[in-house]
Amino acid sequence: MKVFNTPNDSNTITGFILLGFPCTREGQILLFVLFSIVYLLTLMGNGSIICAVHWDRLHTPMYILLTNFSFLEIWHVTSTVPNMSVNFFSETKVISFSVFFLQFYFFFSLGSTESFFLAVMAFDRYLAICRPLYSPVMTGHLCTNLVVNCWVFGFLWFLIPIIIISQMSFCGSRIINHFLCDPGPLLALTCKRAPVIELAVSTLNSLPLIILFLFIMGSYTLVLRAVLKVPSAAGRRKAFSTCGSHLAVVSLFFGSVLVMYGSPTSEHEDGMQKIISLFYSVMTPLLNPVIYSLRNKDMKRALQKFLGI
Repeated sequence: MKVFNTPNDSNTITGFILLGFPCTREGQILLFVLFSIVYLLTLMGNGSIICAVHWDRLHTPMYILLTNFSFLEIWHVTSTVPNMSVNFFSETKVISFSVFFLQFYFFFSLGSTESFFLAVMAFDRYLAICRPLYSPVMTGHLCTNLVVNCWVFGFLWFLIPIIIISQMSFCGSRIINHFLCDPGPLLALTCKRAPVIELAVSTLNSLPLIILFLFIMGSYTLVLRAVLKVPSAAGRRKAFSTCGSHLAVVSLFFGSVLVMYGSPTSEHEDGMQKIISLFYSVMTPLLNPVIYSLRNKDMKRALQKFLGI
């Protein structure tokens, strides 16, 4: 593991300090309770979708993708909230280098994987609505391959930025005014600013987001054109209902992530960084099960059967 030293001190820095949400002791306890409740609700919501899909045998490509997406959301929120909750009661708020970069890698790899899944789900809706005669092309075998590729490419993509950042030297203050391991505040602690490397890392972060977002928007533009040509109002409502939940999730995730990382040179104040990061890392996984269950009749029926309602 790389050693990090202060420029004026021979003592080795043993980790970074994640400030989280500085406030009074009572405020820390309140935030701990709040985030614990949100975390448990997220686990229950996404877990219920996974169980309901398997319980009701909804094994079409759309629900295979949805099951994997819910599983992904469980791990996405788990990569941040437990450590953040422990940090509320920590006196030093120190996180070791190994744990820091491990969380860094998993959090952003899971975020990249989520982007790939949203793109594949958009492609599935495109086939189902714009090319209904070709929809059997999305077979179980192809769907499984796409799922595997989403996981593999999602976790491979962020290896390059992690390797680049981990080879840099960090000096002086080791305080990071954030609740998770984010590249922006981390790069601000480097001994010597390297604009080229920072631009390269930022570009590698933003490039897949922009490409996948344009792909999703292109898919839904074609879907919208096809839906507007449907002669019956009932058919249009059914099509909009099918795509509405996915569009809502895409808007929640990409809306916040693109604001944060969409531009290679984007910078935000510490408070704004925390708010935006909190939205896509904690609130989005919480809201996704609600959105999918409310807008999808098959999903509502499966959940009711699973919960015995």
